[in-house]
Amino acid sequence: MATYAIGDIQGCYAPLARMLDKLAFDPAADRLWIVGDLVNRGPESLRVLRALRDLGKAATIVLGNHDLYLLMVAAGLKHRDSDDTLFQVLEAPDREELIDWLCCLPLIVVEGEHVLVHAGLLPRWTVTRAQALGAEVSAALSGPRAREFLLNMGGNRPERWSDGLKGWDRLRVIVNALTRLRFCTADGRMDLRAKGAPHKAPPGMMPWFRVPDRFSRTHTIVCGHWSALGFYREQGLIALDSGCVWGGKLTALRIEDDAVFQVPG
Repeated sequence: MATYAIGDIQGCYAPLARMLDKLAFDPAADRLWIVGDLVNRGPESLRVLRALRDLGKAATIVLGNHDLYLLMVAAGLKHRDSDDTLFQVLEAPDREELIDWLCCLPLIVVEGEHVLVHAGLLPRWTVTRAQALGAEVSAALSGPRAREFLLNMGGNRPERWSDGLKGWDRLRVIVNALTRLRFCTADGRMDLRAKGAPHKAPPGMMPWFRVPDRFSRTHTIVCGHWSALGFYREQGLIALDSGCVWGGKLTALRIEDDAVFQVPG
């Protein structure tokens, strides 16, 4: 049995299929960890969703910001961006089944010493706290007020976490941290606009994983989201977004021995 963590797919079905062939992936014995952003920008989001859904328990998946964007568009709560590529999903006969499946996916998964999340964790969140906060979002997304939650989910404020946050503000900060975080201050104020390489951090900001004494250093964080960072490893971090949809590569890492596999995007 092997566990393969795979970076952002973003609707690129052909590289995903090539990767599974390269890995000789056996869903009866092996597992996939998918870091989110299953859809959008690439040409075959529908095939990606169907393929991963059909893997059942062989695939552990967390939601990314593009997946949440799809949920907002499908609910009629957000105008489509001019460069999105979601039309096949939105017009599919099994659209509602796929949307319901996405709504039941978590934002964070913890297994042993590893944490699977799309973007990152705020510096003063322990892994246990982040897992509990992610569960609050999952409950909202799959609950009776899901549409109201999606309506209020967007936006960049509040910029930082506070234990006193309530309601939609509280859930919005959790979503932004787990699915959009790149740069923040040492005390956790997020800059959600900057998308450049780590050395281009805005004044006073740093990559979230470089904050000194980050509470989640107890675990190895497996994430994606940051194509300008690319495939990157350091102690406690495995970042897997190597820009597949932008003509880079799709990257997979075997958890048991850190073996790396790549196919062209």
